[in-house]
Amino acid sequence: MDRVTGTDDGTGTAPRRTPRPRADALRNRERIVTAAREMFVEFGPDVPLDDVARRAGVGNATLYRNFPDRAALTHEVVLSVTSRITERAEEAAGEADPFAALSRFVHAAADERIGALCPMLSGGFDTCHPELHAERRRLEEAVEGLVARAMSAGRLRTDIAVGDVLVGLSQLTRPLPGTACLDIDRFTHRHLQLFLDGLEAPARSELPGAAATLEDLRRRP
Repeated sequence: MDRVTGTDDGTGTAPRRTPRPRADALRNRERIVTAAREMFVEFGPDVPLDDVARRAGVGNATLYRNFPDRAALTHEVVLSVTSRITERAEEAAGEADPFAALSRFVHAAADERIGALCPMLSGGFDTCHPELHAERRRLEEAVEGLVARAMSAGRLRTDIAVGDVLVGLSQLTRPLPGTACLDIDRFTHRHLQLFLDGLEAPARSELPGAAATLEDLRRRP
């Protein structure tokens, strides 16, 4: 029987359908990812998974049924954060003022804790996973569009590239060593605005070195 049409496939047996997750199971999975994202930001990527389950309001068995190990949970958190940041970039593109659009994205991405991704991408994390690669490319394309539009309008200095925006955003949303993530929140948007003021045209200084491109960011040491 055909899986889609319900017709016989010639073998005399009907293939087993893959059951769709129940709504409550999907909610539990989302709660786990949200809790993990919050706790990775607050305490780092090595936070005990039992604590993640407790914050999510689920049992340990539920967490491990969805994510058999830390790597699987980290993968899902990185994918979730990247997707949410991409959505912020796509929403910002609706601004009439091209530089306001870029500014809106930068501040919105900071609220999504983009800097918290960096510690999670170390060690044995598979940054080349096809799913993550596709989502990262979607983000890059969205930010490229914001940068190109602002530059074409003469609102963005011409000696920078997309990589400069992403590096600056990442660095300014990461806490200093020995400083709790939550303690630095009150400074983040203030310092991001200083960064944005430096990006706006006309340029008030000459930048040393070359612009950071996406190719530079993809290059492994």
